[in-house]
Amino acid sequence: MTSTLDRPPRPAQAPRPRSRSGWFGQLLLRLHFYAGILVGPFILIAALSGALYALSPTIEQAVYARELRAPVTATTVPLAAQIEAAEAHLAASGDGDGAVLSAVRPAPEPGDTTRVMFTQEGLGASESRAVFVDPGTAEIRGDEIVYGTSGSLPLRTWISNTHRSLHLGDAGRLYSELAASWLGVVVLAGVGLWVIRARRARSRRDMLRPNTRAKGYRRLFSWHTSIGVWVAVGALFLAATGITWSTYGGANVSQARTALDWGTPSVNTVLDADAGASAGDDHAGHDGPAAAPTGEANPATFDAVLAIAQRVNVDTGLVQITPPAEAGTAWTVREIQRGYPTQMDAVAIDGTTMEVVDRVDFADYSLAAKLATWGIAIHMGTMFGLLNQVVMFALALGIAALVVLGYAMWWKRRPTRSDALVGSPPARGALRGAPWWGIGAVGIAALAIGVWLPLIGVTLAAFVVIDVAIGAVRSRRARAAATATSPDATASRP
Repeated sequence: MTSTLDRPPRPAQAPRPRSRSGWFGQLLLRLHFYAGILVGPFILIAALSGALYALSPTIEQAVYARELRAPVTATTVPLAAQIEAAEAHLAASGDGDGAVLSAVRPAPEPGDTTRVMFTQEGLGASESRAVFVDPGTAEIRGDEIVYGTSGSLPLRTWISNTHRSLHLGDAGRLYSELAASWLGVVVLAGVGLWVIRARRARSRRDMLRPNTRAKGYRRLFSWHTSIGVWVAVGALFLAATGITWSTYGGANVSQARTALDWGTPSVNTVLDADAGASAGDDHAGHDGPAAAPTGEANPATFDAVLAIAQRVNVDTGLVQITPPAEAGTAWTVREIQRGYPTQMDAVAIDGTTMEVVDRVDFADYSLAAKLATWGIAIHMGTMFGLLNQVVMFALALGIAALVVLGYAMWWKRRPTRSDALVGSPPARGALRGAPWWGIGAVGIAALAIGVWLPLIGVTLAAFVVIDVAIGAVRSRRARAAATATSPDATASRP
């Protein structure tokens, strides 16, 4: 009998041709695997910080209870008296030099405080200095820096900046755009894989719920699959709405909305009858700038314009009164209630004649503008109050769990173990087995997504270059190993 050592080594076999029918699943698997591995850290950070941000409105109410709440009283002092109290507070504080009254938010409900907001040198973009006043006694309840039209206080602003840019400014916003862009791609690829496997599965219940009887890799896979299918729709929603705040993808979204006339309308404040209305900004609640007036506003005028607005279309307590930003413009009173029911009516008033210059009603918004407003409010956790926040918190934790489970699955079957063939990345060459129309469809889709979401285009090109380079190195090593073990090479050895 010939021993195993005496047998000549088998020549390397050529890889079997791929089935043309399974090329798409292989492509989705490779895309899901590599995107998850390489972009996973960005998605994980965005998800964890997003989970904290989802609860930040409620956290803010607890942390800043003194500033936001006041004892309920039977009477309310005029806005003019509250503004004068705020101005006196700044004068007495010693650091109010150069502060200019920029807006007032009357107490929306009994027990709430009034915000008297000022612009001041040294504040950052979209920041205002807010003095919180008890509307019943004009007592000063607090003095804080607030951010954007949402009026977030320092803690919520800090959490928001962590989620949006890691406190790295405009450069840091690329991380969140990368996460939001690839999150949608990874989720769609995962859903495609789920559908393919669900069609072949003996029991589809195991595709919808974790298999607690499984062990090791199969247990992790079961949790990853079942969590993924339940959070897929929510994750796609977060990716789509998150893109609207991004630098490059968000600019494309804004341009498309402008071209399709889907922008959010705003009142015309120019005191010129021939001037046209300007387009608004949906994202002011998250990071929108606040207009700064050029001169001092008469405190008594705030009461007058609010009374006029309430006779026109302002019928909610949550409003902001803004004096003219420059000469020749009107005062504005607008509702800022983004929760349910949404109230965002606005009116512009000539401060000299007290005549209504223009009005905008939320009921007249286009459907696209309404959907954008509601989508942003849900993303921020303000649409349905605490319920909205809890759902967003759970959704964000679900996305974070998918990333962690994905890395755990890779670790269980990592190619550095002794059984190196187990856990290797999905095989390359799926497109080589695709029909011509499949290759064309993938190419067109990749080009369209890359143009619409530039960070996907750039990183996808980088992935391809790296993948090709790694494949070339591995092929060279495989050929060298095959040559070294071939019969001719063995016979030529001394």
